[in-house]
Amino acid sequence: MLRSVQQIVPAIPTSDGAGVKLYRSIGSPSLPQTDPFLLLDEFKSDKAGDYIAGFPDHPHRGFETVSYMLRGKLEHKDHVGNHGILESGSVQWMTAGRGIVHSEMPMQVEGLLWGFQLWINLPANKKMCEPRYQDIPAQQIPKKDLDNGSQVRVIAGTFEEFKGPVEGIITNPLFLDIQIPANKELTVPLPPDHNAICYLFDGSAHIGVTNTSRGQPIGEKHLAVLESNGDELRIETDKTPARLLIISATPIKEPICRAGPFVMNTRQEILQAFEDFRIL
Repeated sequence: MLRSVQQIVPAIPTSDGAGVKLYRSIGSPSLPQTDPFLLLDEFKSDKAGDYIAGFPDHPHRGFETVSYMLRGKLEHKDHVGNHGILESGSVQWMTAGRGIVHSEMPMQVEGLLWGFQLWINLPANKKMCEPRYQDIPAQQIPKKDLDNGSQVRVIAGTFEEFKGPVEGIITNPLFLDIQIPANKELTVPLPPDHNAICYLFDGSAHIGVTNTSRGQPIGEKHLAVLESNGDELRIETDKTPARLLIISATPIKEPICRAGPFVMNTRQEILQAFEDFRIL
């Protein structure tokens, strides 16, 4: 069964960290969250002043952060000694769990810095788990070249015979980076029990195409929330190619209480997080 589109949301310009300019789709007034996704940001600039201040030390608790780099370099460090470099094409999947203080700082003073940050919720029984990182270099992410010229990078989950390198995530996510040439069609299998989103960041396309509808047109810096029924998503391009993220995961279906860098189930748990990190 083909999935259709429930909602199209434009990403809005904002800033975060120490003033990094970015575009936010999930976590915006139009779409505060869509279970289990809490935030999706795209940062893209070749102006150093837009990104050079980076994301200095800050805490997280109760969810996971995913940093995916298309171009440029970020250095990450945390308070328990983890250290790594996010380079073009690489991904970092961080399970904050009970708490971590980390930084992500640009390792360049010029050139294009382009990437994404996604927040994924954790269920109540995993919110206080031990934190961990998965750092995946670009060469470990499998790439599928299709007969129609499309290309699929598989970061998490599976696409045809390829399995993404990210493992052991409680929401069992699918995370694909897809390029589709002009005037082509692509059908992407989706787990039927997942909630799914599609973020288009280059070109344009029709999302949620069915046998009786061309679906919804979508342009750059727009996010489509998909209907929950169905196990396939069909995408069509016209005269321009498209590049997009398709992300899905098992919904958690629990109350959410969030404040800044903390996402818990109750206000009392949020207050405890502030107390634990001593930033009240």
